[in-house]
Formats: sequence, C-alpha cells, structure tokens
Amino acid sequence: MSDTKRLGHILDFLLLTDRFKTIERKGYIADGSRRETDAEHTWHMGLFALLLHKELSFDVDIGHVLTLVLIHDLVEIHAGDTYAYDDAGCAGQAEREALAAEKLFAELPADLGASLHDWWREFEDGETPEARFAKAIDRVQGFSQNYNSGGRAWRENGISRERTYQRTALPISVDPALKAIIEELYSRADVEKLWPAKS
Repeated sequence: MSDTKRLGHILDFLLLTDRFKTIERKGYIADGSRRETDAEHTWHMGLFALLLHKELSFDVDIGHVLTLVLIHDLVEIHAGDTYAYDDAGCAGQAEREALAAEKLFAELPADLGASLHDWWREFEDGETPEARFAKAIDRVQGFSQNYNSGGRAWRENGISRERTYQRTALPISVDPALKAIIEELYSRADVEKLWPAKS
C-alpha cells in the first residue's frame, strides 16, 4: 500500500470515528441536561486513569492503559451502547461487539487494524495489569457519573444500591485505592439519598 493510500485509509477511519461522539449512554452529564456520550465517557476514563494510576498498589504502564481506554468502546460505533443493567441486552453483547470489532478495525490498514483489535481484545479479557485497571476505571467512571448527575439514571431505571454491586465489585476487587473511591461514592450517594424509593 502506498503511503498516500495508507494515510487515506487512516484518515477515513479517523473521520468514521467521529460517530463515537454521538453514541449516547444511559447516564447523564452532571447537570442532567442530556445523556453522556461514549466519547465523553472515554475522555473522563482517561483522566481517572491518569490521576489514579500512581495510587495503585501495583505498577501499570500508563501509556498502555490510555491506549486501552481510547479503544475499549469504539466498537459501539457499530454495536451501539448496551446499558449495564439491561439483562436481555447484555446477553448478546459479546457477540454483537465481536462482530462490530471485525467490521470496524477492518477499515484500517491491516497492521493498524490488528493492533487495535488486539488492544480491544486485551481490554475485554481483562487479564493484564493495564487491562484490569482500565476495566476497573470503566466501572468507576460510570458509577461516579451516576452519582455526579444526582442519581437520575438510577432512579429512572429503578437501580437499587444493591443492584449496583454487580458493577462496583470489579474495581473494589482490583485495588484498595479504587475500593476507597467506590466506598466514598456510596457514602455520598447515601447521604444525598440518590437511590430510587423502595416500593
């Protein structure tokens, strides 16, 4: 592939990924005026990772963590966002996203497409220290965003405090620093009474 053709493929992929800015998640931005997008979620995850990686009890390569963060949800350009508490949607999520990854990363020159696919798979598998941290930060950011928007999505979807444990168990298990942040968020949410009323 000539340099010009290769650069054209890279440019086309970068233009395609602008769609990432339009993929809405269930959670809201802090003022509650609209839903958060995948791009905003990813940027905020990156900031969480940058500011928290030195607080961990294990070492990570922050450059690699940020790479995984940047790539982790790109497949949602084709697969769409799956709400974490949608049991039916989550049932087919892995298959939808695997197909979306094949389609999306094939848009790049083969070497770059393979790299992005490998990084996406690494994040999904969650086995390296960097992937464990990135996956944990994915959960921390989502949980903090729900808190920061006054628990609106929790209340709209009837998500009890107890039900959130399925999302917070991972960061709690990954590192004491992340556990402390999750516990602080729970404490604040309790004080501010952000959970849906029990029927």
